[in-house]
This record gives sequence, C-alpha cells and structure tokens, in this order.
Amino acid sequence: MQRRDPHHFELSSQTSWLQDARVTTNDADSANAVTGLPAGLFTTIDHVGIAVPDLDEAIAFYAQAFGVRSVHEETNEEQGVREAMLAVGNGDTRIQLLAPLTPESTIAKFIGRSGPGLQQLAFRVEDVEAVSATLRERGLRLLYDVPKRGTSDSRVNFIHPKDAGGVLVELVEPASSSSH
Repeated sequence: MQRRDPHHFELSSQTSWLQDARVTTNDADSANAVTGLPAGLFTTIDHVGIAVPDLDEAIAFYAQAFGVRSVHEETNEEQGVREAMLAVGNGDTRIQLLAPLTPESTIAKFIGRSGPGLQQLAFRVEDVEAVSATLRERGLRLLYDVPKRGTSDSRVNFIHPKDAGGVLVELVEPASSSSH
C-alpha cells in the first residue's frame, strides 16, 4: 500500500473548475498572475474561529496566557452559539471564540467529534452574495442558499469543508456600520 504524503494537498473533483477557470488578460488588477483567476474575492482574513466548551473560561485563558482582550460578545441563537471576538495586537486581527448554546448546536457537535480547537477560517468580503455566486459558478458548495446573520449583524455564508481542503471557510460581509 502506497503511503500518502501528509503535506500533499489535492483538490477534490468539486474544485475541478480550477483547471478550466483561467482568465486570459494582461490586466494585473483583474487577475492573479500565478493562477490566472480573477483577483479580489476576499479583502482580508476577518478572523479565525475556535470552538470552546466554556466561553468565560476561554476568554480568561486567552487574556492571561496571550494578553488578548475581548472586544465584543454576543449570543447568536440562530447559529446556536455564544461568542466573543478577541483583538490581537492593534485589533485588526481577531480570534472568534465559539461556545455551544445547546448540545444539539453545530459547535457542540464539532467539539464532540473533534474536540475544542480551530473550527473555521473567515475571509472578509465586500458583497457576500456576489462572492457566493462566483464560488458556486466555480463548482463550490456553500452551506446556505442565502446569507445568514453573523457576529455584529454581519452577513455570512460558509464554503463546505469538502470543497476547501477540509477547512470550513466563512465569508463575512461586515455590517455597514461595523468598524471591523
């Protein structure tokens, strides 16, 4: 039996769009020079989400161990979580701690299956509906047909982990009044 290299990343058949999605243009602003794909879907990494069993304990741990502070906390009934956004450094980088509200919530199931830890990588976008449509055109599955409410009234959607190398990728369109 041939051993698989753990550092080898293989795109699933769901991402075969990559082979056919080359853009023929000389305009560096509209296409990535390496991939040939249109640039500009994501504006930055918005946050990294970490599943925790107890939000208050996790906030205290991150403050004491790493010196990061909670800058926003809320309960999102629709998502089934109590969450906190922690500011790292100057505050542009965020860590989102997610604790389950009920044993049936997605985060509780994640913790039950994988234990506490890294749960998602979130990219900020200017228009979550437009980015979702583009990604669907490229053959990726999204978890929601329409965006849902996220932290601080942002609008969010998620790329299925099977279409993103095993990573749950969140798309975040901040609320228009949000500073982050």
